[in-house]
Amino acid sequence: MDRNNRKNIAILAFTLIVVMLGYGLIIPLFPFYIEALGASGRELGLLMATSALLELICGPVWGSISDHTGRKPILLLGVLGYALSSLLFGLSTEIWMLFASRALSGILSSAVAATALAYISDNTPAKERGWGIGMLGAAMGLGAILGPALGGWLGGVSISLPFFIAAGLSAVALVLGALLLPESLPAAERQGAGKVKTLQFGMLWQALLGPVGLFLFLLFLVSFGLSNFESVFGLYAAQVLGYGPERVGAILAVVGLTSTLGKAILTRPLTRWWGEGTIIKVSLAASSAGFILLMLVKSYPGVLAATGIFILSKTLLRTVLMSLASQRATSGQGTIMGLCNSFMNLGRVIGPIWAGFAFDINIRYPYFSGTAVMAIGLVIALLRIPTPAASKEGTA
Repeated sequence: MDRNNRKNIAILAFTLIVVMLGYGLIIPLFPFYIEALGASGRELGLLMATSALLELICGPVWGSISDHTGRKPILLLGVLGYALSSLLFGLSTEIWMLFASRALSGILSSAVAATALAYISDNTPAKERGWGIGMLGAAMGLGAILGPALGGWLGGVSISLPFFIAAGLSAVALVLGALLLPESLPAAERQGAGKVKTLQFGMLWQALLGPVGLFLFLLFLVSFGLSNFESVFGLYAAQVLGYGPERVGAILAVVGLTSTLGKAILTRPLTRWWGEGTIIKVSLAASSAGFILLMLVKSYPGVLAATGIFILSKTLLRTVLMSLASQRATSGQGTIMGLCNSFMNLGRVIGPIWAGFAFDINIRYPYFSGTAVMAIGLVIALLRIPTPAASKEGTA
């Protein structure tokens, strides 16, 4: 790979680290913002669902627009939107300002990841494309680890400070991209003016009835359960465990590290030893147990252990379910991966709304419901997914 391509990938990787870091900043600080503004779990859930819903709707639109206009302007627009949303979040003194910030982030920031991946596909030789995409994936993982830790640490100084720093870093990424990143899609290869692709909800229903419908439904359940954990964990930790931003951020940083290491190190050997069917069933059972442990443990090491079990199980589930959906696909791989992401995003929309309302009724209801949803998934897996002999080659 030549020097220019490496430079371009480095700029894209830095951009994704900044954006994912910003997402990670928000989760440990949300409950303290919410409490300071006199809001409740309901508003917290709606805030998280707002950005997820708009990402679900707008992500495909930006990808389609970039096919017509080129990647660079859409990427820069997404980074600018992220910078403005971070700045607005840090300046928020009313609940409507938080909603405006999350809406702006969902609409514009959704352009960044998809456009960056398309940039790699445009500009990288086929034999090196996997490495480039892997670098971007690693950058997103690093941002997901650093975000909560940085947010919790800086939030202990000032609850707004992390968002001003995120806005500043995104401004640096914007300048680097504008000055140093060339356009990857030549004008001659761009699609002419035509209909912009949008999310087709009817297509999601049809996919549920198809050969990969079972795996898509389980991906939705996994995402719904994870959202039950993430969306109210800060409030739960503050009100039940007495934790402040620093400790909540540290726990969520461990969550990001566990997820990244689990995906990178454990998925392949476990698939080779156990097979996909066994991993799905064991992970669903462990996820349900993780929810129960979260409601029982009180010590800091116990909370770390419970969240580690829960997140590792979720990571294995998502990876294996997406692999099985890919293997059973009767249409293009891009279409299947898009469907997988759409069903996971639906879980990220519905999960926080439910968790926020349930939290206001009873502080433990989101985790009770998470336990029940994972148990339902386990029953479905036991009835519908066979347990074949473990694969010799495994799946990444």
